[in-house]
Amino acid sequence: MEEAVADCVAALGTVVDRDWREVRAGRLEWSCRRTAEHIASDLVAYAGQLAGRAQDAYVPFEITLDGSEDGLDPADNAGVLQVITTTGALLAAAIRTAPRAVRAFHPFPFRHANREGFAAMGVAEVLLHTHDIAEGTGIAYEPPAELASFVLTRIFPRVEPGPTPWRTLLWATGRGELPGREPVTGWRWSNNPVLRSERLTLEGVTPAVAADLSLAGDGGYAWVDGAAADGTREGAGIMAAQYEAGAFHPEWAMYVLVRREDDRAVGAMGFHGVPDGDGRVEIGYDLVAGARGHGYATEALRTLSAWALARDGVRTVTAVVEEENVPSQKVVTRAGFTEVSRREGRIRYELGG
Repeated sequence: MEEAVADCVAALGTVVDRDWREVRAGRLEWSCRRTAEHIASDLVAYAGQLAGRAQDAYVPFEITLDGSEDGLDPADNAGVLQVITTTGALLAAAIRTAPRAVRAFHPFPFRHANREGFAAMGVAEVLLHTHDIAEGTGIAYEPPAELASFVLTRIFPRVEPGPTPWRTLLWATGRGELPGREPVTGWRWSNNPVLRSERLTLEGVTPAVAADLSLAGDGGYAWVDGAAADGTREGAGIMAAQYEAGAFHPEWAMYVLVRREDDRAVGAMGFHGVPDGDGRVEIGYDLVAGARGHGYATEALRTLSAWALARDGVRTVTAVVEEENVPSQKVVTRAGFTEVSRREGRIRYELGG
């Protein structure tokens, strides 16, 4: 967050002597001045959401720059940049101090975001609107590639990577073109989906988490037994490949199963892909050894299956289990699945809506 704000202030600090009120910010309808004020407003709003743990709506407050609404001498452009620096620091502090499991209200698309989601949204606001102001004032601007990549892999999961992260982010938000892709005329970022069962939180993975898990990282989780299971890493690798191919669908991807009592990950569960033309979707799961025997897999399977069957067009959830894997067979049957076939040492189970 601090890096994005510092980069913004350094770039726009070169044009503080210009009249931002009379210049339109790139392709926006706003002036450069209004756009700069919007950056500050969003940063402090995100900080308020996260610090206040707002759950159902935005915290009812707003920021007003000195004089901008009451007829007094308004803050000059340098003063606006100082406010952006300050509000950016407030959001960074809220992100650093929020516990990992905390979520706060944001409307798109699942009505919540965690600290990483708010960080990505804040960085996106800074990068994109700095670009708009730079375009309006006629100066060059390109942020560090890792900042644009951070935004893309956290809140733009369905956007296929392009030639560079920055060009891809500009295209994804209707601000640029990419060879072979249609122009974007409407867009919205996406925080990760989250479901809750009696004891667990099922946290949808982002492309960043999938990539880290596939490369033997922890994905940002404290795992029972100290590390994710091999099946989880294999599934994460599939998710990472889907992202690279532009075929990542966050709702129909992998969910990490987190035990709420101690915020430790016990395994992962997810779909093999989006529902097919017959309304059928396949589900798989994997628990670390130290978390088995406590009913976590059954509990999560019931929750995720019920969620899937409540979606439009989904008629059947299937699971395939090896014949020698008796514990997994018990999991699916306890979750309400029925055996429908056996072939080549594998049993297919189904649960209908």
